[in-house]
Amino acid sequence: MSKTEFWDRVETVNAGMLAPEGSPRWVPMSHYADRADNRLWFITAKGTDIIDRLETGPAPGTYLLADNGKGLFAQVTGTLALSDDRAKLAELWGAIVETWFEGGIDDPAVRLVSMQVAGGEVWLTPTSGIRFMFNIAKARLTGDDPDMGDHFAL
Repeated sequence: MSKTEFWDRVETVNAGMLAPEGSPRWVPMSHYADRADNRLWFITAKGTDIIDRLETGPAPGTYLLADNGKGLFAQVTGTLALSDDRAKLAELWGAIVETWFEGGIDDPAVRLVSMQVAGGEVWLTPTSGIRFMFNIAKARLTGDDPDMGDHFAL
């Protein structure tokens, strides 16, 4: 497994917890993965803690992902920044995010945030319950440690 597998799984996970560096508050956020640009995108609203922090300029941030069903556990670090890229906003816009904004994509509260991924730590585990049980049974029979996936730095 590799960074490619990380991005494959990130694209299938719906949400994580995001915080700018130094923030005492983690916020649940849905992300949009852009592996070609090594970036995560978030759509949020004016007046949130994250936007209040980013209005003074880009900031280091951390995004935490945990989805046992997808076998992905990660701490992703990078630079958070506000973006006024209307084309990217239109590309990411959909029915789910629309429910949060009465004025739709042109609602004055809509804010687009990018996270340029700089690093992090990733744990990829088997996604199949059968494979997990096989690894446990094999380890018990052989005395070896079970193969519980990969762990690597981004």
